[in-house]
Amino acid sequence: MATPADAPAAGGNRSGSLPITIERLVKSYGSFKALDDVSLSIRSGEFITLLGPSGSGKTTLLMVLAGFVRPQSGSVRFADREVVLLPPHKRDIGMVFQNYALFPHMTVAGNLAYPLKLRNVPAREIAGRVERALDLIQLSAFGERRIDQLSGGQRQRVALARAVIFEPRILLMDEPLSALDKNLREQMQLEVRRLHDRLGMTTVYVTHDQREALTMSDRIAVINRGRVVQLDRPRELYERPATHFVASFIGESSTLPIEVRDGRASFAGAPLLSAAPAPASSASSFLVLRPEKLRLLADAAPTEANVIAGHVRQNVFQGDSIVTYVRTASDHEIAIRRSLRTDEVLAEVGTAVRVGFSAEDAIIVPADADTPQTGRP
Repeated sequence: MATPADAPAAGGNRSGSLPITIERLVKSYGSFKALDDVSLSIRSGEFITLLGPSGSGKTTLLMVLAGFVRPQSGSVRFADREVVLLPPHKRDIGMVFQNYALFPHMTVAGNLAYPLKLRNVPAREIAGRVERALDLIQLSAFGERRIDQLSGGQRQRVALARAVIFEPRILLMDEPLSALDKNLREQMQLEVRRLHDRLGMTTVYVTHDQREALTMSDRIAVINRGRVVQLDRPRELYERPATHFVASFIGESSTLPIEVRDGRASFAGAPLLSAAPAPASSASSFLVLRPEKLRLLADAAPTEANVIAGHVRQNVFQGDSIVTYVRTASDHEIAIRRSLRTDEVLAEVGTAVRVGFSAEDAIIVPADADTPQTGRP
């Protein structure tokens, strides 16, 4: 899965950007803990995504960074400056909201000029910066258009430009693409990432869409029940999830309960070999299998390592690929995704098959999804 983050991680001390240090943040609403002792370090110029399901705490954390929510305890520093008690307008941040928050009574140029006027930028300089911003978002001819004359994607571009036109050192984005249709959303993901690479400001992005996070991020902080359960680069997060929750939430996968005895793992009596060592204890664990890493075997004994027997339950056509669902004797389901080829002969429903996978692709994770994990630096 190719992503911008497969290149060397962004970061370093880019001019005009700031690192963010979050330490032991706690925020509760009555008995509900939205943030439960959250600590996180974000490098200068990094694009980091806060990813999690609804109610996980990711938006609360973003609002603490923005200054709209005050935590009960903990620290937030932009570089060496403590900001946890600082009001939003003094934090030098750009903010892009889910609903864009554009002024409908203003033109596109008027929306872009507004944050500059608030900062008493001279009129001549405002005109030049608005012109450059319109060029940056490829809307040079749209300065005099009203907001209601723009498409959803164009409005999103204007919202982005307005957030960065005054050159903030930190950009915060709260699910800004969620209202767009699939094709436009995927296009805007690349545009947002390119804008970040061009401007170099530290960016914190919130989404519940794991594919969006994998596509755009230098690193991803997976949040569940108010805690960061894993922090890592996209590829490592996908290929080496640290918990059952992360494995289930990131990408497609089949998860099978396995038995571990004396460091040896097995599923329904079939031995399992993993490149990463299995847990030494017999605590509840799961085998995580990615559909694209699996293969159907013509000949293999069921007792061979990393071979699971079953019957074909269903073949599903998905355009460029076929997904075959295999039901094991223990009544678990495994999905195998294969590229569609004209010479492909599909196993018919009910056919006995064996599913094989390499030790490198056998991911074993603990059952406890809530154990905090240390991320890759």
